[in-house]
Amino acid sequence: MDIAVWLRGLGLEQYEAAFRANAVDASVLPRLTAEDLKDLGVTLVGHRRRLLDAIAALGAEPAVADVPVRVAAERRQLSVMFCDLVGSTALAVRFDPEDLREIEGAYHRVVAETVGCYGGFVAKNMGDGVLVYFGYPEAHEDDAERAVRAGLAVIDAVGRLATPEPLNVRLGIASGLVVVGDLIGAGAAQERGVVGETPNLAARLQAVAQPGTLVIAESTRRQIGALFECADLGAQRLAGFAQAQHVWRVVDESGVVSRFEALRSEATPLVGRDEELDLVLRRWEQAKAGEGRVVLISGEPGIGKSRLAAALSESIQVEGHTRLRYFCSPHHQDSALYPFITQIEHAAGFARDDAPEEKLGKLKKLLAPAASGDDETALLAELLSLPNSVADLNLSPQRKREMLFEALLRQLEAVARRQPVLMVFEDAHWVDPTSRELLDLTVDRARRLAVLLIVTFRPEFQQAWSGQTHVTVLGLNRLGERDVTALVRGLAGNTPLGSQIVEEIVERTDGVPLFIEELTKAVLETGDRTAALTASPSVASAIPATLHASLIARLDRIGAAAKEVAQVRRGIGPRVRLRADPASGAALGGGSANRARAAD
Repeated sequence: MDIAVWLRGLGLEQYEAAFRANAVDASVLPRLTAEDLKDLGVTLVGHRRRLLDAIAALGAEPAVADVPVRVAAERRQLSVMFCDLVGSTALAVRFDPEDLREIEGAYHRVVAETVGCYGGFVAKNMGDGVLVYFGYPEAHEDDAERAVRAGLAVIDAVGRLATPEPLNVRLGIASGLVVVGDLIGAGAAQERGVVGETPNLAARLQAVAQPGTLVIAESTRRQIGALFECADLGAQRLAGFAQAQHVWRVVDESGVVSRFEALRSEATPLVGRDEELDLVLRRWEQAKAGEGRVVLISGEPGIGKSRLAAALSESIQVEGHTRLRYFCSPHHQDSALYPFITQIEHAAGFARDDAPEEKLGKLKKLLAPAASGDDETALLAELLSLPNSVADLNLSPQRKREMLFEALLRQLEAVARRQPVLMVFEDAHWVDPTSRELLDLTVDRARRLAVLLIVTFRPEFQQAWSGQTHVTVLGLNRLGERDVTALVRGLAGNTPLGSQIVEEIVERTDGVPLFIEELTKAVLETGDRTAALTASPSVASAIPATLHASLIARLDRIGAAAKEVAQVRRGIGPRVRLRADPASGAALGGGSANRARAAD
């Protein structure tokens, strides 16, 4: 195993030099401890935890001989990036071949390192071009978003390369279903091929991009929602495509930090959560009376955690209160206090083009009612990378952290004295270690304030707050058949849906609100309106890309056996008939009216 490749896959390639300098190879890696990692310079707790988890996963895998493994081709939802170095022909004319080799080597290395941080897989280097897959060999539920973030990062990273001449790139990204995994070529030229129009579209989009820009297909644009600011380039005629393709230029991140608001419709009705909403409203009444409360909302992806928090906010919007929102991100798990930084920036009204002095002025205005002195303001300014005088305080890192935490908690207390506070902390399963420490303190401090703290997270998140008297744990279950039907009808609005199509949506979505919403909208958006509303087979063809990506990501995490079971299930359908053996009572395939779910 190549240690460098392994580290890049974890987004921790900065430790490659330390690993190599200390002779850490594949034989040593499984025996590394937390203390060993500290000696290697891995000072961040989050990085050590990620490395230890990855090492444990290696140890759980059976050792195998170095023999060729046949990987079957499979259908996947893929986002494909095509990156091209601008002006490479002119570079070849002006530079000696050896110098050109160094320049192109630096370019290829920085592209590989950058996309690796976002889970991208470099499929092929083609001279001055790089073909990258997001969604293979491991899928993520947000591969389109990862691809776009990687593309913007590549433009920045290549532009900062220290080369004899400044370098520039242009990129194209497209998303869609492909067949990936077939081995093509031989020897050193052997690679995993991808069959489908998506790679060709990505290459064509790269060709129409201007230097230093990223152009994406409509398929990618739909999946990233409002997470990025995009300029509409209209329909473009591209070589090899009969129909004009709607394309977009990605300008920058949009600044929308709520993934729920960026990716989901605010018009989705809240169905089947009356009891849960009543409970959090009761906790809100207690919090308003000065008895602070914490509600932990747990559930699988798409189950409606953020939707419930939004419903609470809607229910109390006419009441006098302050809403504070904190959002964790899968792309900032190593950024200390990221949720708190973004909340302060939003509350202070920072604009993208504000100068540092302007931002500092806005921060001081925000803190003025509660700031206890210049030292507190300086600490918060340093947190936001603004001009400050913290260096004059001569504080140890631990003392600085304690003072910063106290300053942030004092700000919360000041807001709660003015009026009740609804504090929503979303997606805690992605929290960085420093924010987790501050969140622990906030949960404890909330009991003495007019604060209702809502924390949402997935079941894998480990928390130790549930035993406290002011903390309520609320686990969200999947919706029942009646509620699913009501949600489908509510999403359809005035558009009539046949009972057969509704029944199939109910069957396929298994009570997960996100799946219900996505599949219903996909059915409604199909081109053949009559078929979409009356014929059951249209549901299968209407399954949206987001659900494909989510399913494949889950199967990749579980392993090859899960994929095989899913393929069998797809072949035999969601249900099979069973009959009982008269002698043994065992269920046998065939003739009974009994039905059992098969491999769900």
